[in-house]
Amino acid sequence: MRRSAFLGVDIGTSSSKGVLVLPDGDILRTASRQHTVHRPAPGHVEMDPEVWWEEFVGLAGELTAPGDVDVAAVGVSGMGPCVVLTDADGAVLRPAILYGVDTRASAQIQRLDAELGRETILDRAGSVLSSQAVGPKIAWVREHEPEVYARARRLFMPASWLAHRLTGEYVLDHHSASQSTPLYDTRALDWYRPWAEHVAPGLELPSLRWPGERAGVTRREVAGIRAGVPVITGTVDAWSEAVSVDAQNPGDLMVMYGTTMFLIATVPERVTTELMWGTVGAFEGTHNLAGGMATSGAITSWLRDLTGGPDYPTLLAEADAAGPGARGLLALPYFAGERTPIFDPEARGVIAGLTLSHTRGDLYRAVLEATAFGVRHNVDALRAAGASIDRVVAVGGGTQGALWTQVVSDVTGLPQTIPTRTIGASYGAAFLAARLVEDVSMAGWNPAAEVREPDPGAAVLYDELYRHYLDLYPATRDVVHALARIQHEGAS
Repeated sequence: MRRSAFLGVDIGTSSSKGVLVLPDGDILRTASRQHTVHRPAPGHVEMDPEVWWEEFVGLAGELTAPGDVDVAAVGVSGMGPCVVLTDADGAVLRPAILYGVDTRASAQIQRLDAELGRETILDRAGSVLSSQAVGPKIAWVREHEPEVYARARRLFMPASWLAHRLTGEYVLDHHSASQSTPLYDTRALDWYRPWAEHVAPGLELPSLRWPGERAGVTRREVAGIRAGVPVITGTVDAWSEAVSVDAQNPGDLMVMYGTTMFLIATVPERVTTELMWGTVGAFEGTHNLAGGMATSGAITSWLRDLTGGPDYPTLLAEADAAGPGARGLLALPYFAGERTPIFDPEARGVIAGLTLSHTRGDLYRAVLEATAFGVRHNVDALRAAGASIDRVVAVGGGTQGALWTQVVSDVTGLPQTIPTRTIGASYGAAFLAARLVEDVSMAGWNPAAEVREPDPGAAVLYDELYRHYLDLYPATRDVVHALARIQHEGAS
């Protein structure tokens, strides 16, 4: 007997994931495809958008292959904000420039700040220009690849690219647009044409819709999805992930444990600060302050590979045995520069306090604690800007196994709700798709499973280490900037 189901596909930094969900929220099947990004030069992080479509087709085909479901609606999401430039016919002109992990546009940020005014940009766009912003990266292409830019007519991101390939529609969601600083006006909820023409002349900007609104319907049968099936507009993966755990209500803070760490605080009204990204939310009428760390899980993967590739349960057991404070080690997690709240693409990782007696477990514990201190730094910035944090919801692959989330709760002093399902953005995309045709609620789909409470006994030590963490960055900044310059010169 065939059943109705909803397909959600998310394009992430290291993999694409798909999920097939029944109307009651139960997961019928999941699938994934691993991929790697391309780093053609220091600070450049790219990927071929055609891979996204190929993986979508592969995932959808695998999930629908048993022939026991009718896909009633399709949800899409993806890493972002990214820059995919195509010609008027939708032909990709160059590899996608990825989100804030790509730091190539520092010169363009400085120039646009001078031309438009840093405070004016913050007031209109909700965020200052940083490596996360789309506008400077478009300007980089215009300046460094003029022959490419001369042919560019359209701008896509992973979710909108999939929606376009499925429906033929050229749309982008309001949230992704609000990360296209300085092209979007977060007060007017529309493109700001004077700045768009200044930064990206000749580019036809997409029509704007909310993430859960219909982009269109499938133009033809593809990978087990019949023609005429509605497809949502979709959004950036972190926002879809917040939807997946019902963390888009005022006072909510979502902490996403993944290759990078991402935080989204939902606020009742528009708030701006130079230290975080101010955006519109996944739902009409909502606003967010968001932060992102350039590396988190990526550091744990690096350390695992560096030390011979032990499995993660082994590493977590060793880190647990090291105990709070990692036997006197302290790390800065800036292995690929840093985004919020320091906005320093030239920052670098630091491990302080090493002795010959330290073990792999101590190092792994120090890395976990470094990411936790980074979360606390972002939480402090959110609160200073006026965000109220009443409930913290943890999501992502890093929630598997209790140690990492426990360390973050101990360092921040914040309890974290762990939902029943932490599968991620693909689940949120499937939920938004379901809302097109069903009356569903995420509270019913994904109730809380447990709460990770902070250990009050660790507070004194972690408060001291956090003070040292805040001191360590300015104390080493000049040195690591000099080393970053040497790295750039060595790669040129």
